[in-house]
Amino acid sequence: MRTKNILTLVLIGAALLVALILVSSSLYVVQQNEYGVVLEFGAVKEIKAEPGLYFKMPFVQSVTTLPKTVLLYDLPISDVITADKHSMVLDSFTMWRIDDPRLFIESLSGSQYNAESRINAIVYNALKTVISSQNQEAIISGRDGLIVSLVMQNIGSSFDRYGIEILAVETKTLDLPDDNKDAVYTRMISERNNIAASYTAEGNADAKQIRNAADRQVEVTLSEAQAAAETIRAEGDAEYMRILSEVYDTGDEADFYTFMIALDALKNSMTGEEKTLILDASSPIAKLFY
Repeated sequence: MRTKNILTLVLIGAALLVALILVSSSLYVVQQNEYGVVLEFGAVKEIKAEPGLYFKMPFVQSVTTLPKTVLLYDLPISDVITADKHSMVLDSFTMWRIDDPRLFIESLSGSQYNAESRINAIVYNALKTVISSQNQEAIISGRDGLIVSLVMQNIGSSFDRYGIEILAVETKTLDLPDDNKDAVYTRMISERNNIAASYTAEGNADAKQIRNAADRQVEVTLSEAQAAAETIRAEGDAEYMRILSEVYDTGDEADFYTFMIALDALKNSMTGEEKTLILDASSPIAKLFY
């Protein structure tokens, strides 16, 4: 009886152990930052993109994971040649992620190493193509995202067949080799100075033309103003003489006018401390006293 009880306990323990193994091999957890890939006899059976606890068939199905986060691949430093046959040093990196896990596994065996090999080849070729189409001066002075934008356009949909999305391609260094950097910068500074001098000369010539035109306009305006003033003055004098002729149109009035003019002349001549006048008898002023 005792032996039977022991055997029963052993069987129950074994059953529990088998059940535990079956349950543990049937459950798997998918984290927030990964894809869960269920394989059945080596083929992709199912892909879980949402985090949580899932079931699979024990012993028949297996589970592997792929990163769901943004990945960084640092391309090796290399030399590139510009359109004007100058050498430049390129150091760049790529930000990428797995967009289609099933296609990623089918095309690249789910290997991140294989993916980085494709990225290295395709991105480097795109960088080399874009840089080889630009002059060295344009590359040095145009580091405002234009090169990166052209590279992304050149890559296009090259990675779609691998289930990969390229998020960004950035250059850490795109510069001249140290042995000719100073000479190139000196040449560029000299060219910029020549351009600046040309612009300054053109500006001075334009300014001189504007000043000359303004001076001519001032002279014309002053001449026209003086002519108008002379015309107005002549018209005023004519009007003045007309009024006088109307006022002094008789002999008595004319004599009175002559008398007033003589008084004004006498008043104007009696200036200073000397009050003695020597006049000719025929002087209009002398006629005032007789």
